[in-house]
Amino acid sequence: MDRLTLRQQVGQLLVSSFDEPTAPDYILRRLRAGETAGVILFARNAASPEQWRELTRSLQRAARASALVMLDQEGGPVRTVTFAGPPAGQPFQGPPAAVRDTARDAARELREVGVNVNLAPVADVAAPGSALASRAFAGDASAVAAGTRAAVAGMRAARVAATAKHFPGLGGASVNTDDASATVDVPRSTIEERDLPPFRAAVAERVPLVMLSHALYPALDAERIASQSGAIATDLLRRELGFDGVAVTDSLEAQAVLDRSGIAAAAERSIEAGVDLVLMTGSASWNEVFPRLLERAQESSSFRRRVRESAARVLALKRLLR
Repeated sequence: MDRLTLRQQVGQLLVSSFDEPTAPDYILRRLRAGETAGVILFARNAASPEQWRELTRSLQRAARASALVMLDQEGGPVRTVTFAGPPAGQPFQGPPAAVRDTARDAARELREVGVNVNLAPVADVAAPGSALASRAFAGDASAVAAGTRAAVAGMRAARVAATAKHFPGLGGASVNTDDASATVDVPRSTIEERDLPPFRAAVAERVPLVMLSHALYPALDAERIASQSGAIATDLLRRELGFDGVAVTDSLEAQAVLDRSGIAAAAERSIEAGVDLVLMTGSASWNEVFPRLLERAQESSSFRRRVRESAARVLALKRLLR
């Protein structure tokens, strides 16, 4: 950490994206300068195994083999790398032993094309009418916890970092936060009994990343959505559940975020709340977010400490994946 400038420390808190099938110069410059931690890739960025390998190699060359290269590979229809597994969606992946084997095999395929972080598994427990029903493991909290733990273990066996999402549980939401604001208006006891067991299981399995939801949970924080709430990102996730890995936001460009503020203000709130990585799925978002966080860090010693703390966690994750 002492070798990083403040610009580089702020950069370690950001995940960039781009639209092209080859990495544009501005992405490569950021990676060389240490002003982004890595990238999130989509199906628009590559198709064949050769294209994926060429792309990820170019990213790692620029980053001196330290880039986080992430994507969504939950299974079934939610697969960025379409020729890789899991072939079935999470509801149909079977008992824990089958989930673990499937996750390991899929992670090996991802690692072979240069992906080192999977934004999966979905650890949400789907309530009736849930927007996540088609993507969550089948069953009650105990069954989802077992599937989540198995998926994390399977990915680790192939040296891909798993991400348990969407903390503290999005299974009670009737809309996806990508599309609209969502409120999970249930008592804290319901969150404790229904939503948290899979995340507790993931933490027990040493999951490297946890993704914060963009929903509002009035029983936990009446004002801030989870990704911007210190009560959720720090008090609940860190102190109560004991998570010491990397906390990452869901897409910063989600409608549930934009309904409340611009992306730069949202990123600042997330870091202040205790989140480590801001996931930007808009190719131009870095241009707004990076200057805002850097300026705040230059002005505020407490925010600089927050930046340093999160950058250290991201660097630890990178060491784990090399």
